[in-house]
Amino acid sequence: MILGRRRRSATQDLPTFEQAQPAGRFVASVLSHLREVVDVGWNLLEVDAEAHRLIREAGATSCYIDYHPVFGASPFGYVICTSVNEGVLHGRPYDRVLVDGDLLSLDFAVEVEGWVADSCLTIAVGTPRPEDQQLIRDTEQVMWAGIDQVRAGSTVGDIGHAVMTTAHDLGYTINDRFGGHGVGRTMHEAPFVPNHGTPGGGAELEAGQLLTVEPFLVPTTHELVVDDRDGWTQLAVDGSRGAHAEHTLQVTDGEPIVLTARANDPDPRSSVR
Repeated sequence: MILGRRRRSATQDLPTFEQAQPAGRFVASVLSHLREVVDVGWNLLEVDAEAHRLIREAGATSCYIDYHPVFGASPFGYVICTSVNEGVLHGRPYDRVLVDGDLLSLDFAVEVEGWVADSCLTIAVGTPRPEDQQLIRDTEQVMWAGIDQVRAGSTVGDIGHAVMTTAHDLGYTINDRFGGHGVGRTMHEAPFVPNHGTPGGGAELEAGQLLTVEPFLVPTTHELVVDDRDGWTQLAVDGSRGAHAEHTLQVTDGEPIVLTARANDPDPRSSVR
């Protein structure tokens, strides 16, 4: 065993694939739907209302609406994060109409049949800017580099190192405050899955475990500040636009199962800059 590795507690509950699949499939379907329908003229509050409608119809439970962590000024109060342009993470929906060229990240987590899934994608609203399309591709490529490290016996340091080095190779710096995380009966569980790390370091992964890989990139900075208008939204400190990507995975002895995989998603690992 490599020094620094830590196993999960044997008493922690691990789902079967059949137990975990419904939440992942639902989260993927909602994000796929929103990617297709959200366009110029939609209000962020309408995006939240549409996600809320789908939750009610499915009998699912939002992980966000009552969520109040130490980094949030109040309970979140909505069911989806809508981060626009320089709003990189944790965007709290408000009365704002999307305009042509906006960059929108949608981060969504629910519990279905006792298990949680969490995922995020970033879309260009209306006419996409080429630089935004490249930023989205780069962010997903960095996420997949981390996903490729997920298997039983690997560590969160292996994931973080892959995320970090791939981001650096693409010309980005990495914010080390936020990252991926374990999921299960609740949205945020051990272990923290950082977007930086040392190979072999940190918690060791176990078959059956659920976790997310969750990078976010801004071309010109890694520093974020909280928007004092809502106490939630993490803004790029220099006003640059950011992108965010996340999947929920189930660890196996081989390649992980991507529970929140969306139909017709391109594989950014094959993209060329």
